[in-house]
Amino acid sequence: MSSGKKSSERLIKKYPNRRLYDTQTSSYITLSDVKQLVLDADEFTVVDAKSNEDLTRSILLQIILEEEAHGVPMFSSSVLSQIIRYYGHAMQGMMGSYLEKNVQAFTDIQNKFVGSATGALEGKPLNTEMWTQFMNIQGPMMQGMMNNYIDQSKNLFLQMQEQMQNQSKAMFGVFPFVAPQPPEKK
Repeated sequence: MSSGKKSSERLIKKYPNRRLYDTQTSSYITLSDVKQLVLDADEFTVVDAKSNEDLTRSILLQIILEEEAHGVPMFSSSVLSQIIRYYGHAMQGMMGSYLEKNVQAFTDIQNKFVGSATGALEGKPLNTEMWTQFMNIQGPMMQGMMNNYIDQSKNLFLQMQEQMQNQSKAMFGVFPFVAPQPPEKK
């Protein structure tokens, strides 16, 4: 598979025999090839060859399943159980958005860290003095980025909580609740 960027989104067809066909290269590809497209940040869509149904998410989940089954898993059983509990729950949509924003924030932090690390060390052999300078720069920067990440997470959580309260008020506001009266003293 070539790793060069393509100007248009790649179309991959999935046939009933479970084979994947890349229409751009006019060849059959494997799930590993699709994973490489993801790693190369190539845009693609996977569709059912007969119905044209979009299967992209399903294929991406298959890749995650294979990655989780081999090597070191990213998600613990506890995390997976928690995610499953949100399906069908009123918070399902907000949880998806929350996870997406947090993964994006984490990716941004990682990109800043990698960018500053390569800039600090580019073309120079690594020695203890350079490492000390690098860590002195990275410490405050990482602290700032983590504080931003924590603030973003807190704000997202507060937004989710507010949306939940508003949904609860809208849902239960139609019921004529009467405030309980304190018992009379005799």
